[in-house]
Amino acid sequence: MRDALLTRDFEALPTKHAALLAYALKVTREPSTCCRDDVDALRLAGASDEEIHATVQVAAYFNYINRVADGLGVDLEAWMPKAAGGQR
Repeated sequence: MRDALLTRDFEALPTKHAALLAYALKVTREPSTCCRDDVDALRLAGASDEEIHATVQVAAYFNYINRVADGLGVDLEAWMPKAAGGQR
């Protein structure tokens, strides 16, 4: 699943997992476009309300905590790789 997330190639994943990962990316990149139709589509893909809620909570929390760390200038741990361009 990690490779699928890094490459954005979700085709090899079960439909439900692919849909949840794609939605986590949408919550991260385009949160203002998320709507009830997205949630309905996740349900049709086989995700339970609990799985949808957990996906949104985890994505939102990681987005939040990364912004807090960035805003405070927190340095990466030595073991953490830097992203392309030298950013986190």
